[in-house]
Amino acid sequence: MSGMRVKRSDKVVVVGAGIGGLVCALQLARQGLDVTVCEKADMLGGKIRTVDVNGQAVDSGPTVFTMRWVFEQIFADAGTTLNDHLTLTPATILARHAWPSGGRLDLHADIDQSAEAIAEFAGWAEGKAYLDFCARARATYETLEKPFILSPQPSPASLAFGAGLRGLGDLWRISPFTTLWQALSGHFQDPRLRQLFGRYATYCGSSPFECPATLMLVAHVEQDGVWLVDGGMHRLAAAVEQLAVKAGAIFRYRSCVRSIETQRGSASGVTLENGERLDADAVVVNADPAAVADGLLGPDVRRAAYAGRASRSLSAVTWSMTANVRGFPLARHNVFFSSDYQAEFEDIFHRDRLPREPTVYVCAQDRGEAPLRPSEPERLLVLINAPPIGDQHPFDTEEVDQCAHRTFDLLRRCGLELTSRDQITTTPADFNRLFPGTGGALYGPASHGWTASFSRPTARTPVPRLYLAGGSTHPGPGVPMAALSGRMAAARVLRDLASTRRSHPAATSGGTSTR
Repeated sequence: MSGMRVKRSDKVVVVGAGIGGLVCALQLARQGLDVTVCEKADMLGGKIRTVDVNGQAVDSGPTVFTMRWVFEQIFADAGTTLNDHLTLTPATILARHAWPSGGRLDLHADIDQSAEAIAEFAGWAEGKAYLDFCARARATYETLEKPFILSPQPSPASLAFGAGLRGLGDLWRISPFTTLWQALSGHFQDPRLRQLFGRYATYCGSSPFECPATLMLVAHVEQDGVWLVDGGMHRLAAAVEQLAVKAGAIFRYRSCVRSIETQRGSASGVTLENGERLDADAVVVNADPAAVADGLLGPDVRRAAYAGRASRSLSAVTWSMTANVRGFPLARHNVFFSSDYQAEFEDIFHRDRLPREPTVYVCAQDRGEAPLRPSEPERLLVLINAPPIGDQHPFDTEEVDQCAHRTFDLLRRCGLELTSRDQITTTPADFNRLFPGTGGALYGPASHGWTASFSRPTARTPVPRLYLAGGSTHPGPGVPMAALSGRMAAARVLRDLASTRRSHPAATSGGTSTR
């Protein structure tokens, strides 16, 4: 980006301080733009959020740190290193899994160690099938990394063109027209293993029964490295903000944007809830595009995003808590599976109800590579998947209490007892209030069908000078992907502003910014 010619007078307003907005602000401020970030909350991070439980900060958003190279590049571009700002410990156990019918299985950072564990768990043939699956997941990732993940505006045609004749076979082998569950059924005979690896669909907020087999690439992303962030994931967001401030960006918290303004059809600034106007040469929205399409950021820019409803991704019910733990030996990341996986996703996506028996994720945030004293209360995030209908359904106390009973009963049947619990519950309705326009969907549109990934909006919108960034835009959900979207948005802004400067060398900013 260093070759882009912009002036300090170029003003950009970033709406939202999630990781996509933070990275975008950092990239633009480093290039000399006048950047203001407006965030309606009183803290940064967006979905990378913490919940205070009796004075203890519990990570209550993304908890898995992968694709470290994305952030190493971002920090290197800013003239520093990731290690200068964060303490990261590689996880030797990627996740611990259990079933109410019995059985426990760890996936390890070492693939051969995982294969041995699977062979002991389900037989030699399944251990070999796992190695074949890993090779297929790696090939899928390598096939899609450059032409899709790192491409600012991919399409089926560009993907095929980019692959070339020799790469068309690779594209066919990643099985874009097969569901993930069908592909897993071809690898594993043990239904528990299909369930375990089918869960990777939920990393994108999708059902393994409806998403394409290409989502097996998530398995390779985890095998490439999972790290534990000392102090929690919020430290990552804070470190990016610190670099952005050092580069000259200004952050305004408790500053809710009421509307994005336009002039002659192009974005020209924002108006805050208090009536204050901030003029800008470009506006970047780090929020779900559904909020734009619903007119929540003003009527002038509704056409910048598609207002579809059918493709919403998973929401969640979460319990951020401190509790005493007995029985089950928790790792950092733990998954307790339901007995009927297909019924669980039928409940969520097709019956719009909380699952009758949920799969439960537990992040034990005080557990790392060293064991924890059993007498200590622990910080835990307990999460189940839920339908994204928080804008239509209130999720009343009785319904949530029944859901909690089913959730913690499954944990008990798997051997985990949580006592002396202090907890704060978040429902899809709560997530919809935190992230308007989503219904509580946490991953943007669901990746159902082979074309779904190409339907995500990219950085550039139909409204000139209005851009999108975040996990609901290309290249997709998750902290590293949202960070990549921030980079893509910044690159697009710089390119468009530089093009304007070349076309109109005498052009100046459209107004003055009230800071």
